[in-house]
Amino acid sequence: MTPQASRLKSQPDKSFTHGRRIIRQIAALPYRSHGTALHAPVEVLLVTSRETKRWVLPKGNKIKGLSAHAAAAREAEEEAGVLGAICPTSLGTYRYRKRLNSGAALLVDVDVFPFAVTEELDDWAEASQRTRRWFTLAEAAAAVDEPDLSDLLRGFRATQFNALPARTRLLASIQSVKEGFRMFHWFQSLLPKQGQFFDLFEAHGQTLVAGSAALARLLQNGATMDHHIREIHEREEEADVITRQVLQTVRRTFLTPFDRGAITSLISAMDDAIDEMQQTARGITLYEVASFEPEMRDMAAIIIDSARLLAEALPMLRAINANAARLHELTARLVRLEGQADDIHAAGLKKAYKAYGATNPMGFIVARELYSHLERVVDRFEDVANEIDGLVIDHA
Repeated sequence: MTPQASRLKSQPDKSFTHGRRIIRQIAALPYRSHGTALHAPVEVLLVTSRETKRWVLPKGNKIKGLSAHAAAAREAEEEAGVLGAICPTSLGTYRYRKRLNSGAALLVDVDVFPFAVTEELDDWAEASQRTRRWFTLAEAAAAVDEPDLSDLLRGFRATQFNALPARTRLLASIQSVKEGFRMFHWFQSLLPKQGQFFDLFEAHGQTLVAGSAALARLLQNGATMDHHIREIHEREEEADVITRQVLQTVRRTFLTPFDRGAITSLISAMDDAIDEMQQTARGITLYEVASFEPEMRDMAAIIIDSARLLAEALPMLRAINANAARLHELTARLVRLEGQADDIHAAGLKKAYKAYGATNPMGFIVARELYSHLERVVDRFEDVANEIDGLVIDHA
């Protein structure tokens, strides 16, 4: 930890629960996908604690002058040597007992923020004091000591834990249907096939995941901004091809897994999301923007987390009845993220108006346009969540 950061450290936050004072801390959950497919396993980064050497998340007290999630990102950089986009919306809270210098072991509540890792540093502040290691979610859930944290890790990508049971239930359901409705299946076999709608949904979802990651890297003020702008444009073009294929397949297919209107609404909402990512990149190119406000990066981090949630949700549409509960959890979080993005958007606009309104109107206009595009990206993810909720209501 740098001397300056040490001076900025505040005393631990304290709240009261049933008359008891509870210390509050913040933590980052650094993660990455092991591969580009939507079903690619997610890995998380843990570090060892300095004293007991047990596996923990990068965490610490809040830092004066920084928001909770920004402080968690600082801890991730100092304790684990990683950079990336941290979501301003907490994933949840876990509790543990912290032993103080006095010998007392007091309860601590830790707010956990998802942190999409984009870079690993070779050297960092606490490299000599800690070991870092990537774990699968199952390994990480088993490695940590705190039951609440283990539950958070399991819920971060629940399908990695229950994919096999869900598939077993699905196969059993299919077998039961085959046994009970043989005549129906014989008749169905004479009809045109259903088309590869699920494959197309998931292929489009991959463009959203990749596009959101490129957008977050773009807003980190790096020296390779043009590379990320180009990738966003390429991902949008890929998404357009997939969208056209879905619409053509809807017209040519007699049997579809969902109502035709629901299929077109879902793929259109997904396509609108990446279109707005492209519009953001175009605005940055047009106005030659080279630096970005923290609020813009926060909104990009929300977009990354929205894409992460959608990446888990889309494959579950193949067995919508068996996955209804988890789909509802994912769409509910997507809606919460959109609400958080609205607050950040408003705060960012107000800050930009105060900075540019009187002396640099064009600067405010540019900032407002970028904020508007970022907000609309998140709005479109909420539209996707609403479309998925509609499918769950109709088919689960």
